[in-house]
Amino acid sequence: MNKMKKLMCKKTLLAVAVLLAGGFAQAQGAKDTLTLTLDRALEIAMSENPTIKVADEEIALKKVANKETWQNLLPQASISGSLDHTIKAAEMKLNDMSFKMGQDGTNTANTGLSISLPLFAPAVYKAMSMTKTDIKLALEKSRASRQDLVNQVTKAYYQLLLTQDTYDVMQKSYQLAEDNFNVVNAKYQQGTVSEFDKISAEVQMRSVKPSVVSAANAVTLSKLQLKVLLGITADIDIKIDDNLAKYETSLFAEELNSGNEDLTNNTTMKQFDLNHKMLLQNIKSLRTNFIPTLSMSFSYQYQSLYNPNVNIFNYTWSNSSSLMFNLSIPLYKASNFTKMKTARIQVKQLEWNRIDTERKLNMQIESYRNNMASSSEQVLSNKENVSQAEKAVQIAGKRYEVGKGTVLELNSSQVSLTQAELTYNQSIYDYLVAKADLDQVLGKDIVVK
Repeated sequence: MNKMKKLMCKKTLLAVAVLLAGGFAQAQGAKDTLTLTLDRALEIAMSENPTIKVADEEIALKKVANKETWQNLLPQASISGSLDHTIKAAEMKLNDMSFKMGQDGTNTANTGLSISLPLFAPAVYKAMSMTKTDIKLALEKSRASRQDLVNQVTKAYYQLLLTQDTYDVMQKSYQLAEDNFNVVNAKYQQGTVSEFDKISAEVQMRSVKPSVVSAANAVTLSKLQLKVLLGITADIDIKIDDNLAKYETSLFAEELNSGNEDLTNNTTMKQFDLNHKMLLQNIKSLRTNFIPTLSMSFSYQYQSLYNPNVNIFNYTWSNSSSLMFNLSIPLYKASNFTKMKTARIQVKQLEWNRIDTERKLNMQIESYRNNMASSSEQVLSNKENVSQAEKAVQIAGKRYEVGKGTVLELNSSQVSLTQAELTYNQSIYDYLVAKADLDQVLGKDIVVK
């Protein structure tokens, strides 16, 4: 009876586990699935990635700063008022005479309107030019952010294709090893082959299984990386009906269309040029410290003196107004000369950095083009290797069936086929990644359809 109860408990637990597993599978299947192409992935990244939004806000910030700069040329107006209570007025003595500068215990009220307007402000004019260049620099930085995001998303997309193709190859290899094991095991059961052949086939089959699991994990990690770049939440699954072999024809077409392109559109070089322009404008702005400035101010005042109470409505008021022109002529300030020298040194530093960066970028262009040429040649060779390896597997299988081949030949042909397919996919991936990096260095703007 105890054994029967234990058996019933085990069956109940097994049924519960099956139900829970089915519920989990349904929950997993309820995930929204997003089917992606490269263009679709780039489109989502451009609209959802936070770095693009930050770059757009930076442009808006620079435009506000530009507006704030030219507003310094507008008039400034202010209204002020004061009420002073004199406890004891100051007394002035002159020789034997003395008289007070007011009355004790009285109130003095004062209110006025003042307006100021800059007539000639060269520093503001130069600042306006600098803010316009700063807006162009912000736009170029935004373009650089977009190109960098395109590069990351493109390479992440190709990485996912590579992991998916690798997973398919490993699954195919495992299936082939399993089929061979079944054949060898059947022959072993019939006594036509030795136990060594059976063990070798089984070891070959089991040795491929960890690679299948590892490839599956790589696919999951590649999907997570692409989700982060696209700004997609974890509850949405992504699916790509694509593979690297589809890019083989376009690979050679791009090789034929590749021309001698330079760094004209490179965003780093454009930022160097804009920063150089800003430094030169800064030098001109510092020179305004040696130029006179002229401004005009107007004031209008109401005053009431020596009132015995605080009721301002009963005061006797008098008005006055004045118009003033203020001319400021700088004569000497040592820090102005130091700032000019510092700005000139910064210009020299930027020029040398630009030369060094240009050399490095040209070296990268040459490296990427060499990698693309090498990968394209490897694709042809590796494709032929795959075809030959498939024939070798078929021949080894036939030889083993008729008893003229060994299990070692069979296993070796399977390993060669797997390696050839992986190398073929890797060579296409290397070309596509080098092409994506080259496009970024050349400053190519990808138009998302």
